[in-house]
Amino acid sequence: MSLKFAQTQSLQQAQVFTAQMQQALAMLQAPAMELRSLMQKEMSENPVLEEPQEAAAPGGDDGDDAFIDAKIAQLREIDEDTRAYFSRERSGPRPTAEDEERRQFFFDSVAESRTLADHLEEQLRLSAPDPEVLGAGLEIIGNIDDDGFLRATDEEIAAGCGVAPAIVGRALELVRACDPVGVGARDLRECLLIQLERLGKGEELESVIVRDHLGDLGHRRFDQIARACGETVRRVRAAADFIGTLEPKPGRAFLPENRADVVVPEVFITRGEDGEWRVAMNEDTLPRLRISNEYKEMLASSGGRDELRRYLRERIRSGKALIHAIRQRQDTIKRISEEIVRRQGEFLEGGVSCLKPMTLAQVADAAGVHETTVSRAIANKYAWTPRGVFELKFFFTPGYRTSGGESLSNKSVKDALGQIIEGEDRAHPLSDEQIVKIFEERGLQIARRTIAKYRTELGILSSSMRRRA
Repeated sequence: MSLKFAQTQSLQQAQVFTAQMQQALAMLQAPAMELRSLMQKEMSENPVLEEPQEAAAPGGDDGDDAFIDAKIAQLREIDEDTRAYFSRERSGPRPTAEDEERRQFFFDSVAESRTLADHLEEQLRLSAPDPEVLGAGLEIIGNIDDDGFLRATDEEIAAGCGVAPAIVGRALELVRACDPVGVGARDLRECLLIQLERLGKGEELESVIVRDHLGDLGHRRFDQIARACGETVRRVRAAADFIGTLEPKPGRAFLPENRADVVVPEVFITRGEDGEWRVAMNEDTLPRLRISNEYKEMLASSGGRDELRRYLRERIRSGKALIHAIRQRQDTIKRISEEIVRRQGEFLEGGVSCLKPMTLAQVADAAGVHETTVSRAIANKYAWTPRGVFELKFFFTPGYRTSGGESLSNKSVKDALGQIIEGEDRAHPLSDEQIVKIFEERGLQIARRTIAKYRTELGILSSSMRRRA
């Protein structure tokens, strides 16, 4: 046997992320205040970046300064960087009426540090259909810990508020429909599955991995997962990367050490005088960057000083890439938000109960981007709406289409399931197969295993157990 060494050439496709691409992805995923910190870090390391200092607009009066002074006084509890930013704004142009409205919303949000329970209760009161469900929902919220996990059984909750387990199931479904997504789960697996289902991946590889291979995922045993699932290692890695964008502790943002005193939405959703919904990006929290003219002139006059020219060209190139990445980020989030508004107009009109089915793939296709781009763009981003401030992930929920063409969210289907079981003959409770036929008569095709899954999530026992109950 002899060994020979030889050189061969082969062609293969591979996706390579340049430093600029990685920077753009990081900025897309970062929420506003984190992005601001990244931008300030870049400014401190790249001297060619600067914030334009515009001259004050003519015709200003002391009233504007008094307005801004009064508002700055309310920022005493905000970090030094935020105060410095708003102080710098005083040298800029007079604020327009729209600027003042947005700034007023910003300061109104400073009033108090909201707890997770406060945040959930406000949403629950908008969606709870009757006092019993509301009471059970409040009992559930009272048993959710700081990380966002429910630390009580359905039986304990039912006993605590004196209602039937079916009512607890309906209330739990409403709480789990609230922002932040994943709240109300009883463990990490359930928390991640709730998020995946909301993102339209409840039946895809990501959910299979979380449901059946969470231990292997934690140890990054991708080859074992791939063999078990009959998938390629590359596909499993991609699914693992997607799972990595989920939030393992949905209540974390409301912990005292993490909770921001200022609620800063990325997007404002308002209704114009013509009745149409409009989307505007919140630009007030981000520094306005440009390439310094001084350094441009220095480059032009550097003559034969090659080392200086190379340095300036690299710094200017890096600065332009940063500015482009920020503009691209804002444009991407706006386009995605506009598509969300187009699809969820009924929610803006009627509240949580009118939320329509919507998946990442649908929005990605309409916005002309990849699913993973949508996932990054909506991560930890919030929108102000006339119905409150909601995380962008809140608007994503899978659903069904009836034979008549009507779209129903899975929440609506679960509510209907609860009502069917509540109205059954207690002596002859309905089996899951019988419930499937009832939905078929209503023009809705739902698998028996899905009925069993939803029934379990609602805290409703099987027909044999309900008969004994």
